Amino acid sequence: MGRISEERKEALLRRYGGKNAGGPSFGPGGPGPRGRRPGGPGGPGRFHGAMGGGKPKNAFGVIRRLFAYIGRDKIKIPFVFACVLGSSLAGLGGGYILRPVINNLVDPAKSAEEKLMNLVMGILVMAGIYAVGTICTYLQQRIMIGVSQNALVKIREDLFGKIQKLPVKFHDTHTHGEIMSRFTNDLDSVGMMLNNTLSQIFSGVVTLIGTIVLMFVTNWILAIITILTVPALIYVGGFIGKQSRKYYIGQQQALAAVNGYIEESITGQKVIKVFNHEDTAMEEFELLSDDLRGKQFKAQFFGGIMGPVMGNLSQVSYAISATIGGILCLTANFDIGGLTIFTNYSRQFSRPINELSMLVNTIFAALAGAERVFDVMDEAPEAPDPEDAVEICSEAHPKQGAVPIKGEVVLKDVTFGYTPDKTVLKRINVTAKPGQKIAFVGSTGAGKTTITNLINRFYEIEEGQILIDGIDIKKIKKESLRGNIAMVLQDTHLFSGTVRENIRYGRLDATDEEVIAAAKIANAHSFIERLSEGYDTVLEGDGANLSQGQRQLLNIARAAISKAPILILDEATSSVDTRTEKHIEQGMDRLMKDRTTFVIAHRLSTVRNSNMIIVLEQGEIVEQGTHEELLAMRGRYYQLYTGAVELD
Repeated sequence: MGRISEERKEALLRRYGGKNAGGPSFGPGGPGPRGRRPGGPGGPGRFHGAMGGGKPKNAFGVIRRLFAYIGRDKIKIPFVFACVLGSSLAGLGGGYILRPVINNLVDPAKSAEEKLMNLVMGILVMAGIYAVGTICTYLQQRIMIGVSQNALVKIREDLFGKIQKLPVKFHDTHTHGEIMSRFTNDLDSVGMMLNNTLSQIFSGVVTLIGTIVLMFVTNWILAIITILTVPALIYVGGFIGKQSRKYYIGQQQALAAVNGYIEESITGQKVIKVFNHEDTAMEEFELLSDDLRGKQFKAQFFGGIMGPVMGNLSQVSYAISATIGGILCLTANFDIGGLTIFTNYSRQFSRPINELSMLVNTIFAALAGAERVFDVMDEAPEAPDPEDAVEICSEAHPKQGAVPIKGEVVLKDVTFGYTPDKTVLKRINVTAKPGQKIAFVGSTGAGKTTITNLINRFYEIEEGQILIDGIDIKKIKKESLRGNIAMVLQDTHLFSGTVRENIRYGRLDATDEEVIAAAKIANAHSFIERLSEGYDTVLEGDGANLSQGQRQLLNIARAAISKAPILILDEATSSVDTRTEKHIEQGMDRLMKDRTTFVIAHRLSTVRNSNMIIVLEQGEIVEQGTHEELLAMRGRYYQLYTGAVELD
């Protein structure tokens, strides 16, 4: 690892380990639905809010909310605690039966037959008590798992439902992995706590109290001596637990770093090979892996010594109790059976203390995970539609109760910024007549995609208005607005399922005939027919069994089937070759027919036939006109088109 400087090592550990993870950092163009990588222009800061473990900020508030979910099965909870109580008391009571059994065996006044009879009776009583305890344990586990799983299902459903209601801004400022960790790591830790920890805590407390009571009943002198060892147990257990928790947090951070680096390296494997970065990647991974090894060693060491250390301390207590108990048997008429069960209780006295101390890490991890889940649930959803919001529909496809629109879109003095201190768009004025094709060109970060975000109301504008057929989009129901705007993006996304289902995603009530018609409009019908199962071919891994051009054609077909009067094409052909681009453009030409279309393109050859080309620079319109008019101006567009300057 000699090729990596100390500064690089520190940067790697800070970046991938989630230390000092920053908040969102938008680039000039702001975020957008274009698959930007975290940390790049327009994307959020890397590992925003990365998982780090530790204590929750508001433990009592989290516990209260968790119990609200458990309370849905509140009728079962008392029965669970009754079973835990029965199981714990059975364990304690079964051991106490040994006292009369042993005393009977060592009583010289009783005959062998009486001793045998009492021994058999004692064994049967103990077997009955332990059988009751076993049944109680079984019922407690079965019921508690059902209660916890019901709670987890509801939490998971509420979290997923909230994700669907969150604005695009939330998804633009949080990595996919961070959101996924809420559903996996965080909910798993909550599930572990709900499954076992609550019942273990109650069982441990009952066992501890019951043990103390029985020790005092058996011999109060030995009980006091045993209890005097508790401070040492608590101090040592607390110290080890504190160290274990500290290193456990470090282990989780280091594990997140390794996982993050592996994910990034696998997805970027081609780039690594192209730039001969394999050796450096290995060295960087070894650094992160070695950091994980060191932290795992310390975490596992302190976690592993808890049991043996506490066990040895309990053995010391056991030895002291046995020694003094033996002396009491000789000098104070203390019975042998009492000494036997007391030494047994003395040995198990530290067990619930050990278990409770070892549960602290699990509880804190679960509460911290639950807090992260609830943080997402507490995020502000999209602003609700006003009471007087209207529903719109295409004139060609009227809908009862909806206002029919032709597709005129007007932007009036629109000013917007993703953050208050950075204005992305400045006084934008655009008028798109029904059926017109409006193109936006300009450097990266000029604000092209931001305009389409605002038309969809993914973000709310700060100043100005956006009107559709004279209706302010703020007075149109969001669902209705987006249902009348079809989008074809640079990065296609296909869902698991058949080709037919992916096309129908644009309008779920579409018939098979309409699916085929949309595919023909998109110029996709011919290649679909050549697939092994035609329209019933199952797509793999986001359409991995299709070419990039074929995936884009399906994306166009999905937009075609929506029947939306307004269409947005955002770099729809930038990631394909020229021949495939021509094939896709044929489909898009059919798609754009009779629709108001907004086109964002870096390849200026694709926008020559637009009714209006708008040139944006630093959020302002610097030129607008037809292709011929802009060339005649010999300005910015002329420079871009002729190659005098290049797009950033």
